[in-house]
Formats: sequence, structure tokens, C-alpha cells
Amino acid sequence: MKTLAWIALTMLAPIIWGSTYIVTSEILPDGAPFTAAVIRCLPVGIVLILFSHHLPVRSQWLKLVVLSALNIGCFQALLFIAAYRLPGGLAAVIGAIQPLIVLGLSWIMLKKSPPKLSLLAGVSAILGMIMLMIAPMLEQGLVWDELGIMAAFLGAMSMGLGTYFSRHWHDQAPSIPLIAFTGWQLALGGFMLVPFAWFFDPVLPQLTTVQLSAYFYLAVVGTLLTYLLWFKGVRQLPPAAVSSLGLLSPISAIVLGWVFLDQRIEGWAMVGLVVVIVSILLVQWSQNAQQRKELIQLKAVK
Repeated sequence: MKTLAWIALTMLAPIIWGSTYIVTSEILPDGAPFTAAVIRCLPVGIVLILFSHHLPVRSQWLKLVVLSALNIGCFQALLFIAAYRLPGGLAAVIGAIQPLIVLGLSWIMLKKSPPKLSLLAGVSAILGMIMLMIAPMLEQGLVWDELGIMAAFLGAMSMGLGTYFSRHWHDQAPSIPLIAFTGWQLALGGFMLVPFAWFFDPVLPQLTTVQLSAYFYLAVVGTLLTYLLWFKGVRQLPPAAVSSLGLLSPISAIVLGWVFLDQRIEGWAMVGLVVVIVSILLVQWSQNAQQRKELIQLKAVK
């Protein structure tokens, strides 16, 4: 029951993250991805640091800076670039490769061969992703933004690496409290993005009440709440369980785009979407089955 409760809480994070795309494309000022990322992360990070009253020790800084760059700096910048340039559903589905990255790193670091079903499902997920992107080009003549596609892929890789190392390094030295751990990452990642916002983004126009509300939503609900829940879930749940919850983000983005923007995924693109989601679920199921088998064998030996 405790595990189910943490799964239920952790799953709120990717569901809320799925709304980032529609909020960015429909409400935020145009062409300011780095500014949006700074506003989303930096103020909230500073608040959490002041609240936690925790200063990391010297040996923790390097790992914290690396995690800040992966989980916040790179990921948030790339997420907003993709959100500005691609339909929300497509950007989020590309980001769904994150679970494969997390599990792939686990297999490589532990020097273990992946189960055959996981390997087959992973290949199927990649083929489904290709189908999802190419089908609209052939059927409807659509041309996706190359920079947006690249940003979505690189963002998924960055967050996948960050999720893996967050859990791996916490298991080695679980000494940073959750609020401080989240706050320092948000603040450091936000500071990393300030120069990019200064040099590459235009000056923000006078913001409307709706736009101010959107920035507030992204900062408080879409960042403070969700990252606390996500990092707590990373610490409490097995990596396979956490990574599979990332699938809720593209589903959320697709539903919101369909309901509010009439963004439909049809034909072979829909087939590709189903293949991606089913494949990644099969990877998770296979990984969990493998972990249960290893646990039973370990108990038998004892």
C-alpha cells in the first residue's frame, strides 16, 4: 500500500508536466524559451533553499552541479524550445524515450544483458517513434521543425541521465534532504540559463494577467510541487516503476491538445503512438519481472 501511495503521488508530476506544452504555445510570449525556463526554476529554487536551511558539503557540489545541469538547465531549456516549435503531443511522445534511457543506463552500468523482450520492445518503440514522425509528412504533407525534434530528443536524454544519476548517487550517499536537493538543483539550473536568456531571448513585452498566471502556474504547480514529488518518487520507488510513469506526460499532452486545440493524431501516426506506449510498457513489465525473479533467487540462496 505504501508503494502504491508513492506511485499515485509521483504520477502527478508527469501528468502536470504534460500541460507545459499547451501553456507555452498558447499563453506565454513568443520566442522566449530560456526566459520561461529561468522564471520557472530560479525563484522557486531560491525559496526552497531558504526554507531548507541546508548548505551542501564540499564533496557534494560536483554531483549537484551535474544533476542541476541535466535535470534542470539542459532539460528545461530543451523542453521549452520543443514546446514552442512542435505540437505538444509530438514533443511529449518523443520525450517518452526517457524510460528507455534510464533502463539502458542501468543495464550498462550493472553490466547486465537486457531481457530479450525488453530489447525487442525497445527496438519497437524506436520504430514507432519514427512512424509517428514520418507518417504525417507522407499523409498530410506536414514538415516538422528539425530544431524542435532535436530539442525534444536531447531533452529526453538529459532528463533520463539526470533521473538515473539522481537515484544512483542518492543510494551511494543519501545525505541531502529532499527539499534542499530539489531547491539547489532548481536554483543552480536556473542560474545556468540566465546568460542564455539574456543573450538569445527578446525582452519580454508587458505581460497580461493571463500570462503572469501561466508563469505562476509553471513555477509553483509545474515545478515546485512536481519536482518535490518526482525526486521523492525517485528515492522511494524502483527505477523501472519511476521511469514508466513518464509515459503519463505524453498522454496528458495529447489529451489536452485534442480537447483544447483539436490536435489529432490519426492514421499511421496513431499506430506509431500506440506502438511506442505499448513497447515501453512491455519494457517496464519485463524489467519488473526480471527484478522479481532475481529477488526470489536471492532469497532461495539465503
